[in-house]
Amino acid sequence: MRKGQPFVASWSGGKDSAMAFYRAVKGQGLPMRLWTMFEEDQERSKSHALPLEVVQAQATRIGIPLTIRGASWQGYEKQFLDAMQECKNDGIDHAVFGDIDLVDHLEWVQKTCAKVEMEAVHPLWMEPRRKILEEFVEAGFEAYLVVVNTKMMPAEFVGRKFTIALMDELEAQGIDSCGESGEFHTVVVDGPIFKERVPISFTGQHERDGYVFLDVSLEK
Repeated sequence: MRKGQPFVASWSGGKDSAMAFYRAVKGQGLPMRLWTMFEEDQERSKSHALPLEVVQAQATRIGIPLTIRGASWQGYEKQFLDAMQECKNDGIDHAVFGDIDLVDHLEWVQKTCAKVEMEAVHPLWMEPRRKILEEFVEAGFEAYLVVVNTKMMPAEFVGRKFTIALMDELEAQGIDSCGESGEFHTVVVDGPIFKERVPISFTGQHERDGYVFLDVSLEK
């Protein structure tokens, strides 16, 4: 990505998308927009289950507009293409993604972006997972586990702050500390890409389909 290149960042609200955004900005790309896929009712984000007000607060504190779409998994590609086309129409032709080493997802993103002549950029691609995570923590990011797949790791990890010590603890139990296979998802509330901390609170938790979700809300 050349200096001053406008880009839209795929934004889950979690650590990998935050690191990809951070790397793209460090590479002197010009962030123009965040893009997040939500459930069909547009109340909570896909996978991370973050409420719209929290994702909007992240975008506000980063200082760029948020674009969202709502979709079922069956309608995901259609809404993805619609969002990317909107960016193209606004003069943004590079999209930043937080994939690390899952080839199938990389290929899908590249193939789908190409349908609207959008270039997919992967700032984290094929770097050691642990190296990326250590850089994330050392850069000053603050994140918490908000979703845990109880088929892959104990439920009691939900709500934990993402730290080097937590990474060591997960790895000692044979759990991928990056959560790259869907073991867990995070929410990022502070770090070098934010103008100020995102004020959130955890108001409880619930279980559904083998997952434990932390109830996250924006402090008023």
